[in-house]
Amino acid sequence: MSPRLDEPELTRPAAEVLDAAGTSVPTALPLPALVDPPHPPVADPVDEPLVVVDHPRIACLGNYRLAGWRHALGDCLLRAGVADRLGRVVDALPDRWGLAVFDGFRPYALQVELYEAAYADPDLPPGFFAEPDDDPSTPSPHLTGGSVDLTLTVDGIPLAPGTGFDDLTPRAHAAALEGEPGPDRDVRRMLYHAMAAEGFVVFDGEWWHFEHGTRRWAAITGRPPRYGPASEPSD
Repeated sequence: MSPRLDEPELTRPAAEVLDAAGTSVPTALPLPALVDPPHPPVADPVDEPLVVVDHPRIACLGNYRLAGWRHALGDCLLRAGVADRLGRVVDALPDRWGLAVFDGFRPYALQVELYEAAYADPDLPPGFFAEPDDDPSTPSPHLTGGSVDLTLTVDGIPLAPGTGFDDLTPRAHAAALEGEPGPDRDVRRMLYHAMAAEGFVVFDGEWWHFEHGTRRWAAITGRPPRYGPASEPSD
């Protein structure tokens, strides 16, 4: 079986889950204007290890492993500081809400796999998958361990607010539903503001993709990048 670029059906439509749970999305402010300025190179990276994401209210879904990608990892890894921030995000969520991680640190070989598979379609616009880059000053976000793909959960059920993970359409853009009132829009707003409160920035092209310490984070916040390419922990 060939690997899949769509997610292995690990989420459920947000409206369906919320209705079955008899709950609603807490009020969240509209998304601000989202920008993605040119990313500065990494000049002085910090030495910070990758750690396994381990929190009782954070589920690690292992999408790429389940989808059959050769170089996918079994564990969800992030830089230690990023994992700590993610723990603070989930600790601040209301009862019954949590997080589910699709992907964290992504080895260079997996980035190559995904990029080549996606851009086998000549009609796919640039930007949906970061181009693999082995220059340590210009690593792709997931290679740094400072980028995480995730969604909210209700009663442990991962939500799909309007699209699933790795949806390759304009509807996946973080602000694509701002003009469509309803639970899908509100879930995206809630996720954005929960992550922003702990210093994460969103990639405007993907509602699920957040970064801290990366080159995109540096470009948006005006601070120097913290993370260069990360190395997988040795067994």
